[in-house]
Amino acid sequence: MAVELRAIGTVARLQIQRSTLKIGQKPHRVYDTSPLLAVAQLRVSPDGAIALLPDGQEIIDVHHREHPQSQYAGVNGLSIGFTSHYARMRVRFGDHLFEGCAGENVLIDTDELPGLSDVERGVVIRCAAMGVDLWLGDVRIALPCLEFSRFALRLPQAERDSSEVRRALQFLEHGTRGFYVTPANPGAPVVVSLGDRVYFRV
Repeated sequence: MAVELRAIGTVARLQIQRSTLKIGQKPHRVYDTSPLLAVAQLRVSPDGAIALLPDGQEIIDVHHREHPQSQYAGVNGLSIGFTSHYARMRVRFGDHLFEGCAGENVLIDTDELPGLSDVERGVVIRCAAMGVDLWLGDVRIALPCLEFSRFALRLPQAERDSSEVRRALQFLEHGTRGFYVTPANPGAPVVVSLGDRVYFRV
């Protein structure tokens, strides 16, 4: 039986986190986007993402299972986000929330505002570089953290229990902050490129 797919958009940005974006010690930890590295291609597997640079260099994402200081927690090896959610966040918080600042590996360009009910059946990226489909499952909401919420508010030292931070955390729930996904393809890793088409499984 054929799987029904619905086109949702295209890959607009690919990136890795060379190190954690949360800098310092609690309760004074701050959110720093400087470790982000945008690239044209990622090699992805159930272990996580690796950036492929034009000169042949490869740089491993901090959430990859094999990173020396890995932040891998079993379900967060790969993450996705949507440009429409960034547009919504900028209306709420301001233009400093540039696309990709939440740290997702794959940013998908779409006019829709996908929630968990749209994404949970699975996401498919049609990878032109290899002529294969990358199937992404085990979808989970990437819950907003205190540090990113304070970054959105431009309040690096605000406390979690402040009303403003609580409202920001609530706004960023339900997938606005992004989703964790796990590649379901057997065998070799798959290369994702900018411009690859993206579909939801329906």
